[in-house]
Amino acid sequence: MKKIKINVPEKEYNVYLGNNTFPSLPNLLSKEKIKGKFLLVIDSNVKKYYSKLINDTFANYFYNIVIVNSSEKNKSFETLQKIHSVLIKNKFGRDSVLVAIGGGIIGDIAGFAASTYMRGIKYIQIPTTLLASVDSSVGGKTGLNFQNTKNVIGSFYQPQMVLIDTAFFNTLPNEERLCGLGEIIKYCFLIDQKFYNYVQKNYDEVLSNNPKVLEKVITESVKFKGGVVEADERESGIRKVLNLGHTFAHAFEVQQNHKIKHGQAVIVGITCALYLSHYLNFVNEKDLDNYLSFLLFFSPQIKLSNVNKKKIFTIMQLDKKNRDNKIKFVLLQNVGEILTDVPASKELVYKAIAKTVSHF
Repeated sequence: MKKIKINVPEKEYNVYLGNNTFPSLPNLLSKEKIKGKFLLVIDSNVKKYYSKLINDTFANYFYNIVIVNSSEKNKSFETLQKIHSVLIKNKFGRDSVLVAIGGGIIGDIAGFAASTYMRGIKYIQIPTTLLASVDSSVGGKTGLNFQNTKNVIGSFYQPQMVLIDTAFFNTLPNEERLCGLGEIIKYCFLIDQKFYNYVQKNYDEVLSNNPKVLEKVITESVKFKGGVVEADERESGIRKVLNLGHTFAHAFEVQQNHKIKHGQAVIVGITCALYLSHYLNFVNEKDLDNYLSFLLFFSPQIKLSNVNKKKIFTIMQLDKKNRDNKIKFVLLQNVGEILTDVPASKELVYKAIAKTVSHF
């Protein structure tokens, strides 16, 4: 089992990573000195496949369970109220521990519930998807959606521990594996050419759940994100690089009424960002074609319908990274060289969206 240390101003915590690591959770809880009453917030799909494993693992602990259907519509005040109600009804105190077992949606809402119950209780992230493992489980972003805007209400609240067990990925449908790969492709552009080349060569091993390759790509992604979060926990500077493609991606998710998943939207969003980077003369045509040949290999698996450029632009105007009522983009200069807070004209943004949509 690998251990990656994350050290942010708020706290220091460990990310544990391996295959079939979940049964080791009791030992890790003892090692990390985490104890108390546990509330398990579990994805309904995870319960379907792993109910016995979870119950056996927590057999010697006092725990309650809240089941949440993993959909963007359930990242809501209603779900938050459901979790808080169980905590209050069962007299959970400040020494209690909330455990998120599921994908990014579960982690986001459970983390926000932990940050707001009694002004903050401990919580543990146990991501069961590839996407959540390399993205939302690390870094302390929690939140919910409100008034058709993603993650507009939330908090920065770091977990006590993260446990990644790649065995959970064996029951993921293919589209969920692609979602995880979409976020890993983002890290290809963020980290360096060596990692870009590795993923380009081994993406099929990622999609087929090769444990060794998964450990490699998750480790590199988590280490990179951890380093960025350590330097900029509150996203006031360098952490913005993690949003490459995400200004577009979140807008596409909302405009498509969440009929495409986050990881799929990230692939679409990075494509938009690459075109916009090219139109602003940051990326030359040769490099653009090279990057697109990798990204667009996955386009047949992503279906967009009735794309409305004007609505996407309007949604992007609500993005949290904006300043002075202007959309600020995260764009590419080169692999490993990211530009933040880049303005662009509406005409070029529309052009990038139109060109991207022609591929999907």
